[in-house]
Amino acid sequence: MIETRVARPEDAAEIVRLRRLMFAAMDGHDSPGEWERTAEGILRERLAVPVPELGAYVVDGDAGVGTPHLAACAVGTVEQRLPAPGHPTGRFGFVFNVCTDDRYRGRGFGRATTEALLGWFAARGVTRVDLHATADAERLYRSLGFAEHSTALSLDVSTPSLPLPGR
Repeated sequence: MIETRVARPEDAAEIVRLRRLMFAAMDGHDSPGEWERTAEGILRERLAVPVPELGAYVVDGDAGVGTPHLAACAVGTVEQRLPAPGHPTGRFGFVFNVCTDDRYRGRGFGRATTEALLGWFAARGVTRVDLHATADAERLYRSLGFAEHSTALSLDVSTPSLPLPGR
């Protein structure tokens, strides 16, 4: 039996460590930087809220294997949109961080933390959960019921060369 638990503010640094591993696995680049301190601060703050809009579930690493650490995490957030047909609450979930430390891969920790996060979404009246999957993780998410639903388009408005009004 895999024991997941709700992440606490003191887990923030470890969640960021796992997030960095996730990014390295996605694009092959290990990019430390100021983003890590910013992410840790946001996590500490948002995990301390009594009724959080950020859900985070973790599995603790094996005791006696180095310093205390996390083996895996799944983190997501709830977004309140306007209700619509099929989405009467207007509450949507987004999973943005699922990672298992290489030392713990193949034990079901990613599945366990993701299932816990999906339960958290359901308890909050979320009617749809979105995520971006790596090729390695796609099979897991499909086994949990995830499927394509639309063509997503994105715009990075932080790019200074874009011809946006007011620039």
